[in-house]
Amino acid sequence: MNEALTRPAVVSRISDLIGYTPLYELCRTENGSRLLLKLEMYNPTGTAKIRMARQMVLDAEARGELRPGGRIIESTSGNTGLGLAVIAAERGYTFTAVVDNHACVDKLRGMKALGTELVYVVDDGAEELATAAREELAEDMARGQDNTIFTEQHNNPSNGVGYFPVAHELHQALDGGIDVLIGAVGTGGALCGTTRELRKLVPGVRTIGVEPKGSIAFGGPAHDYYQSGTGTPEGAEIGALVDFGLIDEGVKVGDVEAFATARVVARTGLLIGGSAGGVVHEALTRLPSLPPGSTMVALVNDGGEKYMDTVFNDDWMNARNLIDPDVEREIDETLTKLRRN
Repeated sequence: MNEALTRPAVVSRISDLIGYTPLYELCRTENGSRLLLKLEMYNPTGTAKIRMARQMVLDAEARGELRPGGRIIESTSGNTGLGLAVIAAERGYTFTAVVDNHACVDKLRGMKALGTELVYVVDDGAEELATAAREELAEDMARGQDNTIFTEQHNNPSNGVGYFPVAHELHQALDGGIDVLIGAVGTGGALCGTTRELRKLVPGVRTIGVEPKGSIAFGGPAHDYYQSGTGTPEGAEIGALVDFGLIDEGVKVGDVEAFATARVVARTGLLIGGSAGGVVHEALTRLPSLPPGSTMVALVNDGGEKYMDTVFNDDWMNARNLIDPDVEREIDETLTKLRRN
């Protein structure tokens, strides 16, 4: 695996640029504990999910399920679709993304620009997350079709395998010095896949999973939420890749806190996505209570550039009652204090 951590000076495929993403120290405590962000937005398409998109396609090819000229179908809220769009374009496949209007518009535009066929599971413009309906439609579209696969990211083991290199990147960069890994839980691939491999290298690492309030992976109550590309909404099955045996603790962060954190972090010069804001919020809360000299790594699965019309748009935020100046001020004070150390 280590040989994969050295990128050639010149590459001939966009997918060769996957990985090798940087670690950024956001802040540290007076006793030397630090919060490092694994900046996965430096992958092509600005997201971690292109890692597993490539792995799902490569493994389908290896099994003989996908052959030249074939078609890929996936249900996606955006980032997985962007990754599959790139891989499909490189390898000569047609890609169909089954989507809903919960996805950020820029993600949908990006997929379309990359040659993706978009199929909406609802056509009335409603913003509700429709994961279960998307999955059902994608499965129906692929059933019985020759040289066509439904990659089924929520239940595809290749999803988790695609993140094994993240563990090696962290181990190499930190020389094994990582105490806590924290990340969002959607399909479960990123956090659980990374943890599974990382524990072979750093057996004592502790893993914390973060989902939106309203998501059901760590229990109820269920309700709508606006964090995109993460969580398990009511009516959807918890993905097979969410391995509770690999998650030491599961927590929930609300939209207001997640988006406030993304907006505060932006004022330090770094744009992160809304669900990444939830992860960083929980990390900031926990950092001061860690033993002296601890290293916590937060998986930042995408950047904020795709959320200019939502998280970073005051009109959109106010229309949904997602702005709380007191919450934002508290987070700003916490981060400012930690960044002075």
